[in-house]
Amino acid sequence: MDRRLVSHFDWVLLLFSLALAGVGVMTIYSANYNVVTGHAGILPVRQTMWLGLGFIAMMAAISFDYHYIDRIAFPFFGIMLVLLIIVDLVGHSGGGSQRWINLGFFRLQPSEPAKIAIVFVMAKYFQQDEPPKGYYLRDLWIPALLVGPLVFLTLIQPDLGTAIILGIVFVSMVLMGGLRLRSFSYLVLAGLAVLPLGWRFLRPYQQNRVLTFLDPDRDPLGAGYHVIQSKIAIGSGQIFGKGFLHGTQNRLDFLPAQHTDFIFAVFSEEWGFLGCVALLLLYFAFIAYCLRIVQRAKDRFGALLVFGMTAIIFWHVVINIAMVCGVLPVVGVPLPMVSYGGSALASMMFAIGIIMNVSMRRYVF
Repeated sequence: MDRRLVSHFDWVLLLFSLALAGVGVMTIYSANYNVVTGHAGILPVRQTMWLGLGFIAMMAAISFDYHYIDRIAFPFFGIMLVLLIIVDLVGHSGGGSQRWINLGFFRLQPSEPAKIAIVFVMAKYFQQDEPPKGYYLRDLWIPALLVGPLVFLTLIQPDLGTAIILGIVFVSMVLMGGLRLRSFSYLVLAGLAVLPLGWRFLRPYQQNRVLTFLDPDRDPLGAGYHVIQSKIAIGSGQIFGKGFLHGTQNRLDFLPAQHTDFIFAVFSEEWGFLGCVALLLLYFAFIAYCLRIVQRAKDRFGALLVFGMTAIIFWHVVINIAMVCGVLPVVGVPLPMVSYGGSALASMMFAIGIIMNVSMRRYVF
């Protein structure tokens, strides 16, 4: 590797990543801690192993010039499309969804790296200077034709949360690419117009979640149970929290999915309002730092790549915390770097590696 790259290694991004991953392992440990046996089982150990795998993915992402992505964007996208088709045909099922490919030692969830594939192809498509008047909707038919199958294959698994993230990342990229504001407003209106049609594609339990969001008291022991218990856990943390390993909602098993989608509720109960503010400030500083890299990238392709990866992280944080707090319907989106999950953690660290790649090479000419 070029000595100039080593001297410009982005330690700040690495520290941000390790800090968030550390919060994740600690909270997963607490979420699974058993007061009778005195240990937390295998999940914190596995998450630490995924963290090691993610670190390798991060180093792999910074080891090549990011301009090479221009050549591999479509092949990588094609591989993700094939993997999602395999998942829908013979994928591994769990929790009512068919989202994984069982590799024996590891269950791969292709919809996680599919988010990165969308950023790759969108950055390739929009890397040329935008037209003087910006892009019209008619200019988006090729990107929409590419992304549409990925969203559809994810939606039918069913994985509504990831399908929403794929769609939002696509819209974020076309805005960054230079979509005209008037065209964007037409896009939003078109999205609102097809919402009734999208409702028909939702599974009954997903429809129940949306209806319960609109009427929280509709089904307190069924579809509304997750959010009600989550809000109780968050509120019971008060200002300073109950302390590490002392969250009663979690300890007494009132809180479902406590080490995955609802891990923010476990953290809130134990560290309180001040702990939540600290975690949100950490995310805010991380995203603000990434947006600064967007501004300082030496070319448009690098800026688009960093913006897309940052959009993935940003929308995960916003949707997960809003979901856990009852501000949005429950759609199954993990908290980046914190929730348990090998595919999600490795994909997120690979995405951060791409951001580091662009950051380090802004000094190389």
